Amino acid sequence: MTTELGDGAFDADNHYYEALDAFTRHLDPRHGPRTVQWCEIDGRRYHVVGGRVSHAVVNPTFDPIAKAGAMHDYFRGNPDQRFPLEFLRDRERIRPEYRDRDARLTVMDAQGLDACWMFPTLGMLYEELLKHDPEAVTLTFSAFNRWIAEDWGFAYRDRIFAAPYLSLCDLDWAVRELEWALDQGARLIVMRPAAQFTRLGPRTPADPEFDPFWSRVQEAGVTVVVHAGDSGQSANGYAPDGFAATFGGENRPSIKMLHIERAIYDYLASLIFDRFFVRFPGIRVASVENGSEFLPDLFRKLTSQHRRIPGFFPEDPAETFRRHIWVNPFWEDDPYEIAALVGEDRVIFGSDWPHIEGMPEPLDYVRELKDFDAATQRKILRDNTAALNQRLTH
Repeated sequence: MTTELGDGAFDADNHYYEALDAFTRHLDPRHGPRTVQWCEIDGRRYHVVGGRVSHAVVNPTFDPIAKAGAMHDYFRGNPDQRFPLEFLRDRERIRPEYRDRDARLTVMDAQGLDACWMFPTLGMLYEELLKHDPEAVTLTFSAFNRWIAEDWGFAYRDRIFAAPYLSLCDLDWAVRELEWALDQGARLIVMRPAAQFTRLGPRTPADPEFDPFWSRVQEAGVTVVVHAGDSGQSANGYAPDGFAATFGGENRPSIKMLHIERAIYDYLASLIFDRFFVRFPGIRVASVENGSEFLPDLFRKLTSQHRRIPGFFPEDPAETFRRHIWVNPFWEDDPYEIAALVGEDRVIFGSDWPHIEGMPEPLDYVRELKDFDAATQRKILRDNTAALNQRLTH
């Protein structure tokens, strides 16, 4: 694949498994009870987040860990008709490349990856558990971001581009943390697809009160990645709430499995409805690991609102979406449908490696693009993300 591309691929969705001290290494221990601590229950270690034991993942030490792409066949359609948790019973000791950047570079060479964006695993889950205490969010993620910078770097050897995690729960903190990340060389920032919970209650991410932050993002030219995480979507009584309830039990599905795409649907729709890109025409947003099957319905809704409220939008909001938002489909989504909707320049490849929902090897995805010509494959596998990785100058 490297030969066909001319260069290695640029994977827009890689993950690390956090070190045991990822949240605590740079955290004042006095803040532990409000933020993140370890505890042991029945011989197993868990995080205590905001004073409550978190069961968001079965084993937050990640040792042992299920193999990369363990649930690939499940998402392929489950041809062997196995129950979901059966796919996770084969575990292994944690690999060096999951926590060490130099080991990861060696693996990337073998995988045919020239570069990758790197995102949290646990870090995408904990803002929801702390949202009632905005100061705890800022304390937690200030410490977490400094661990990221230390262990992974924001542009390590110009190949691994880890994303600092930001929240708008406290505007002043968000601006300061953004400035710190920019000084550290960050090319992108990552946020969860959710309303922003401030001291005065929840706000849409495009609320004008956050404009000072977004103005600086636009000026800096960094890409905003909205990555799947615990977005706090309510099951409204149809299923237990909480990220750990996704499968609802070993032998039955849960509507929680639908919440990833519901969360990004609401987030992106709110940006358009709030005319965010009218105020900030230079900001680029990438939706990563949120899927894409929601897009046809969202586009219909955007266009219908344009007709129903004449003069509110300066153009068909679906066109605004196509200009400003890039989409990383799930590997099992139809990439041809998505490219037809948003344009081949707005589709980006992300493998989710080494998570269980992704593919065993990142470039297993190439087979999903076989009907695209070579130029389009190169855009999706490399060029579109490489362009987003460069800071824009205005």
